[in-house]
Amino acid sequence: MFHRLEVSVLPPGFRWAAQLQVRINGEEVVAEAVGEGGRGPFAKEALPADGHGPLWATGEGRRVVLGEPECTGGCCGYLSVFVQRHGGMVEWSDWQVPVGKVRPPAFHFHAAQYDAELIRALTDRRWQVYRSD
Repeated sequence: MFHRLEVSVLPPGFRWAAQLQVRINGEEVVAEAVGEGGRGPFAKEALPADGHGPLWATGEGRRVVLGEPECTGGCCGYLSVFVQRHGGMVEWSDWQVPVGKVRPPAFHFHAAQYDAELIRALTDRRWQVYRSD
């Protein structure tokens, strides 16, 4: 069974720049693992205009940092996952989590849905235009 990835961008706030919200099968995975006050990946880094973001899955896997707790990743550890493409499947596995947090299971995505979701998120640049009052 394949899982379903959803990526959206949260608007910038008082403390953080615009950041990604990552849902798998409708469940937010970053916020739960980093806790209240933590942050997900910054949209500018995760969805760069040139399209070469860290979430793109290739045959050569890589570790991707998805967030850090309020006390910083250097203190309590980062939320990260190993992302790799295996033919028509993208795998997220070998999670590393902040101290005291539960490690998510491995997730497997249909590569076409995964790629389509990243392209959709990448081309929706509304987060770059915001009003500050």
